[in-house]
Amino acid sequence: MDKKRIALVFGTRPEAIKMAPVAYALRNVEFFELQIILTAQHRGLLDQVMEIFKLNSDYDLNIMQEKQTLTQITVKVLEGLDIIWQKDTPDMVLVHGDTTTTFAASLAAFYKKISIGHVEAGLRTYDKYQPYPEEMNRHLTGVLSDLHFAPTKRAKENLLKENVPFNNIFVTGNTVIDALLFVYNNLEKFEVKLPVEIPKEKYILVTSHRRENWGKPLENITLALKEILSEFKDLYIVYPVHPNPVIRETVNSILGNERKAILISPVDYVTMVYLIANCNLVLTDSGGLQEEAPSLGKPVLVLREVTERPEAVEAGTVKIIGTDRKRIVEEVSKLLINEDEYNKMARALNPYGDGKASERIRDILLYYFGFSSSLPVEFNPCHS
Repeated sequence: MDKKRIALVFGTRPEAIKMAPVAYALRNVEFFELQIILTAQHRGLLDQVMEIFKLNSDYDLNIMQEKQTLTQITVKVLEGLDIIWQKDTPDMVLVHGDTTTTFAASLAAFYKKISIGHVEAGLRTYDKYQPYPEEMNRHLTGVLSDLHFAPTKRAKENLLKENVPFNNIFVTGNTVIDALLFVYNNLEKFEVKLPVEIPKEKYILVTSHRRENWGKPLENITLALKEILSEFKDLYIVYPVHPNPVIRETVNSILGNERKAILISPVDYVTMVYLIANCNLVLTDSGGLQEEAPSLGKPVLVLREVTERPEAVEAGTVKIIGTDRKRIVEEVSKLLINEDEYNKMARALNPYGDGKASERIRDILLYYFGFSSSLPVEFNPCHS
């Protein structure tokens, strides 16, 4: 049988982290020819991950520009992939999650009648503007996809409700856990690049960058952090601040003079794993951290009104607290003071993966293309 060319298309740091284990799983399979295409929707942060995981791209669209709009990203990805796939057409395109790269690459593949596999499929809030534009990127990619690699049973149920054929959906766990455990278990082999010395005392790891939190919500978050620092004298905050000027100006104006607020530039993935592993709890509006931190026993408080990851809330590893200043102070204080409340979250079973999602995706593709006669057993956190 001829080899099948599998193209992985991604353009942001989170996509690269979650697709790196998939690339590892596919690159030495004799039946597959792996093709990696970067859109570079984000540039520097993406390059960091490629270097950490020792991955090389076959094509790089290098589309990033200052103050780029969603429309510009979409058009550039469509045009760039159209040129590549006119001469170098894959048998399947794998995209990840919910970025504008993901949707645009899926649309480009559809226009070329190339099969599409959606990694981390089926996440939903059913609010088209929360998170924005990610929620609609997921929906639109799902409509275009042929294979749906759902991280959880709940994600599979979402897809079934949308009339996706049962035989096209596979529960694999989330590849981010594969990446996290690989780095965490090999931390001594990697270089942890801390821009400043991180205190040995307790610290909260904070990230906040989503568009829906720009402005007043972010101001509430940072004012709450300032209040928390004043109440807990032995506590620090470590906050990798997104480079967007809208975010930096708000955070620096409120926390810039706080001695115990360690404001740093975004760190590479290895350093982020180190920070998660050594913090006391995580305060974030990120999707990925809701999955990653519980694998290392860290409670996560989510600075959003809704999450497309309700499994974590149900499992008890994550709690949604929104952006109300008073609520943030109350919920953080509760975990810092009440050991039982803290342990209840820290010891809850992570519903998102066992480190073998990428292997399952590989085996599903082998079956799909007729190189194997059996499918892998679906991920079930209760049996992991």
